[in-house]
Amino acid sequence: MCRDSFPLSLLVVCLLLVSVPGAAEDDAVRRGEYVFNAAGCLGCHTDAKGGGKPLAGGRPLETPFGVFYAPNITPDPATGIGTWSLDDFRRALRDGEMPSGEAYYPSFPYTSFTGMSDADIADLFAYLKTREPVVRPNRAHELRFPFGWRFLMRFWRALYFESGPLEPVTDQSPEWNRGRYLVEALGHCAECHTPRNALGAMDRTRNFAGVRGGPDGQNAPNITPHPADGIGSWSIDDIVTLLKDGQTPDFDYVGSGMGEVVNNSTSKLSEDDLRAIAVYLKSLPPQAAAAQK
Repeated sequence: MCRDSFPLSLLVVCLLLVSVPGAAEDDAVRRGEYVFNAAGCLGCHTDAKGGGKPLAGGRPLETPFGVFYAPNITPDPATGIGTWSLDDFRRALRDGEMPSGEAYYPSFPYTSFTGMSDADIADLFAYLKTREPVVRPNRAHELRFPFGWRFLMRFWRALYFESGPLEPVTDQSPEWNRGRYLVEALGHCAECHTPRNALGAMDRTRNFAGVRGGPDGQNAPNITPHPADGIGSWSIDDIVTLLKDGQTPDFDYVGSGMGEVVNNSTSKLSEDDLRAIAVYLKSLPPQAAAAQK
């Protein structure tokens, strides 16, 4: 029963109790969309060439070990991640494990995503839950013998995987630490720009030294500040411009895989984050171009 004498203060409290949870969820989704863009999820999990719907999986990734197919990460309960909990999602990104406990292959770059913060993982999950559910069963990987034996991943992980998150470096600036987080964790830049050994693990002694004939046969350039082989002659503004518009200092434009990264990811980041990335890249140890096989 409504009463004219209903206390105004109590009404305000009731309205706050109703509205705040929804507002908090909306904020998490907005933050999650930014994380989603920074991580480049759309490109890898969408088979655009095959006419697939966003995030429904099926995109092939050709490697020396065979062809990997990205999974469906829409909230469809049968073929996507609709039945996953936040803990399931966190375990996938942080530990590289499926809800069943099986290990993912590192074609899924959990070796970098492990550095993500718990807050970013939660916000990303909140955003993915708002996407359109798509019914599309995951396609089995087509791997050369013996790489299809998933149990071998336990030995690979013991050798090459260290779980995160990425901790800040206390004697560096907040801008540098933000750039490191975006490059090393969210943006997972090393996954394409760092050479790998015979077992597919990144050679961290050659971080960002460039790769010839990487995944899908694409070349990834040296992005260390080496004066001859890398981006040593580039300014902070040059790097920001490339990440924002795809334009190089010599007025060319990136294409192929990096063009996709610019379109789907870096062009959607804030100016401050782009500058943080540039500051971090310029601070890396210069590396001569990696020797190619």
